[in-house]
Formats: sequence, C-alpha cells, structure tokens
Amino acid sequence: MFNGIVIEKNEQGYQASLQSLNEADLPEGDVTVDVQYSTLNYKDGLAITGKGPVVRKFPMVPGVDLVGTVSESSNESFTVGQQVVLNGWGVGEKHWGGLAAKAKLKADWLIPLPEAISPLQAMSIGTAGYTAMLSVIALEKNGISPESGKVLVTGANGGVGSFAIAILAKLGYQVVASTGRIAESDYLTALGASEIIDRASLSEAGRPLGKEQWAAAIDSVGSHTLANVCAGLQYGGVVAACGLAQGMDFPATVAPFILRGVTLAGIDSVMRPTADRLEAWSRLAELVNDLQLEKIQTVIGLSDVIETSEQLMAGKVRGRVVVDLSL
Repeated sequence: MFNGIVIEKNEQGYQASLQSLNEADLPEGDVTVDVQYSTLNYKDGLAITGKGPVVRKFPMVPGVDLVGTVSESSNESFTVGQQVVLNGWGVGEKHWGGLAAKAKLKADWLIPLPEAISPLQAMSIGTAGYTAMLSVIALEKNGISPESGKVLVTGANGGVGSFAIAILAKLGYQVVASTGRIAESDYLTALGASEIIDRASLSEAGRPLGKEQWAAAIDSVGSHTLANVCAGLQYGGVVAACGLAQGMDFPATVAPFILRGVTLAGIDSVMRPTADRLEAWSRLAELVNDLQLEKIQTVIGLSDVIETSEQLMAGKVRGRVVVDLSL
C-alpha cells in the first residue's frame, strides 16, 4: 500500500483527497517507478481544485512531473535502480501521475535523470524549468543572443517566469520582469532581473503596434498580455509563448508580424519529442548549480497538496512547489 492524491468526480463535481492505494490499482505501463518527488504546477492546481477541465478520466492521480527510481521494468531501455524523470505526456490528465508514491508508466515517456542533477533539484526545476529552458532554446534558434537587447519575461513570479529569469540572467541576458506582485521585486532582482514592470501595463487591450522595447520575450500569460508583448517587440523580435494564465485568447493583429518581422514561437512541453527533452535537460544540467533553486522552491508533503493547490490558484504561491513523497 502507498499514499497518493486521488481526484474523483460525482454530482458535486471534482473531489480530491489523500488516499491509500494498492499497487494493483496502477494503470498499465512497462516501467514501475518509486516516486521520490513530484511537483505542483498550475495544471495540477486546475485539476485538483476542479477549476479547469484538465482531467480526462476518473479516478485520477494528478501530477504532471515526477522523479524516482525504477523498481520494475519490462522495457530494455530502463533497468531496476535507474533514476528517471518525467514531464508531461498527458500524465496526471489521462494516465495516473506523480502525486503518489508509485507510478506505472510507458518507457517512451521517461528519460534518464542527468547525473549532474539530484532528484530534489530535478523537481525543483520540473515542468516549469524545463518549459523555460525550451523557451530560451527557441529564442536562441531564432537568432536571439544577449547582444540582441532586453528580454521580457511575463508572469515573472510563477514557476516558468522565475526559471526564465534565472536562466536568461545566467546566460548573460538583460531581463525585464513583468509581475502583478511588485512587492516581490527583491525576489525577482535576486533571480537576475535588471528591471521590473507592473503587469497592468500589458494586461489591458492595447494598440496594434507600440514602442519597440524588447528584443525578445518569454510569455506564460497569453491573452492581452501576449498581444501587447508582440506589439512592443523590436524589429525581428521573437516571443516564446508557453502559457495562458490570463486566458487562451489572443486579441492581436498581424501588424507586428508583417511590419516588424516578429516571430511567435509556440512552446509545447507536454508532447515534446525525446530529443528535445534530452537537449533541454542537458542544458539544465550545465546550469543547475547556478539557478538559485533554494530561492525558487518550496517543499511540501502530500498532506499539504490540496490546500496548497487552492493557494496556487489564488495567486498566492511564488516559484516552484516540490512535493516530497516521503513526507
């Protein structure tokens, strides 16, 4: 028997609870993992609180991230005792995820944990850091370098935003952080932001084109914010769009794209090919000791997950929430 968070659906809606589970309850998979750490992401918060239609089948163990040790494998790609990491692939939505002490998974969803990264560091990074790294790589592949100019990061106090700032600053970029929590400026400055702006300047309907302010941007907000980010990019600018905290809509015009040659790069972290995952985690392994994880992470136990999910959805959580399955 082992403990896990289980989401069920009844006449009252979604109901999440901490339950004792049996290994026989686990779904099909060719690799069984003893989970050491998982995380609490925005998508997990939506699932656990029922504020978004994330879960596709019930009952469901949420948790889009996990790291742990292989305890059983019928796939030659992974051996017992090997440490592995997982991000996405619909885990926690369509297949039981990481917020339980055991997980049974498809080998194709796993990658080996890089030797330079500890299990705790891996989940301090999690989908948020992995997504931020994918976003930075997209900027680089579209010609952006530290010499290009300022890079804007929206949703700066969130997990993706926090990591985007830390990674960009480490790589030598001048980072502008957009946040609705100006009181957290010291936190953002400590991560490497050189300038902080109020998100209110971006979150309302704006003009098709604005002043050219940034060479590039990483946006986890969407909606009017993304439209205004595009409108404020310099000629040839690039924005990596990776989130929808403000909304799924994109109330923009084609003006930035056809008049300034702006590139909008979509960042999907869920179904990303294995080669891209290995590249992102390899880059993270090179940077991990400089990412100030202790400033970004908060560690909780399974019993704290449901309450913390409510706080996350209320915008009261900053950085990364790591779930220690031993607590």
